[in-house]
Amino acid sequence: MPVTLQVIYPVTEGTKFDHAYYAKTHMQIVDQHMGPHIQSSVVAKGLAGGPHVPAPFYAIATFVFADQAALDAAMQAAGPALEDIPNFTDVRPQILIGEVIN
Repeated sequence: MPVTLQVIYPVTEGTKFDHAYYAKTHMQIVDQHMGPHIQSSVVAKGLAGGPHVPAPFYAIATFVFADQAALDAAMQAAGPALEDIPNFTDVRPQILIGEVIN
């Protein structure tokens, strides 16, 4: 059964997030180390939380894995990606692991 890993970067007062570094450099690191285990992925840059409402998140990355074993393998390889986080943000990312239901 497919599972997802979502990495969510919330906007909080006084924090920073370098979207250019994230898109160009960090996601290449993710792909290099975790990519062989990832079925598909999408990254959304936060634009708004509704009409005239600031975005509550800088970005949300969603990774789809064939099963829990593939996710586990990706997490075993994730060290360099995790170590890179301070290079583009001072936000502590939130994580959601989910079961694909649709």
